[in-house]
Amino acid sequence: MTSVGPITFPLDGYDAVIFDCDGTLVDSMPAHFEAWCEALALHGAGGVFKEDVFIAMGGRPTLDIVIDLNSQNDLKLDPEAVAFAKRESFLKRMPAVRLIKEVAEFAESLRGKKPMGIATGGTRMVVEKTLQAVGCSDWFDEVVTADDVKEGKPSPEIFLRAAELLGVEPSRCLVLEDAPAGILAAQRAGMQVIAIPSPLESFPS
Repeated sequence: MTSVGPITFPLDGYDAVIFDCDGTLVDSMPAHFEAWCEALALHGAGGVFKEDVFIAMGGRPTLDIVIDLNSQNDLKLDPEAVAFAKRESFLKRMPAVRLIKEVAEFAESLRGKKPMGIATGGTRMVVEKTLQAVGCSDWFDEVVTADDVKEGKPSPEIFLRAAELLGVEPSRCLVLEDAPAGILAAQRAGMQVIAIPSPLESFPS
């Protein structure tokens, strides 16, 4: 497991917990960044995606990110083709993915006590493989992905959908998120939010 250091989790005041996946429950962001770099290089756009931009765009669907990269860098990348290459590149790196210790321990402590869900900007196939790889796919009552909504984070749609499936009012949901877009989405959904810091030593310096 990877550590992010001490986090204060509230003991009450909520009836369900919704977790982001990448960078919140699972230390997978370095693998995703490497996958992005490889996919973009394959399509002649190596070096356009800097680490700080990647972090700022965290939590957003892959297709949306490619569209933004096209706009920002005057490129004509095929979003579907880049997304496919990025997915395949990430799947190769799955063995490097680890649970984030503090968040995983919190989730385990709630199993059987409160409804729990995942709300992620990833695709269902990749998210399910990620949860299986780290051994926690059976912890959650519902998993909502980019495939299940019309608008990705920072739209609140994905969190509202998760709350609906869990049968809990949005105001009674606690969200754990690491990315700015995800934090904003949860706030827009009227939910309580805990910001998860980046895993210690996650990216090489």
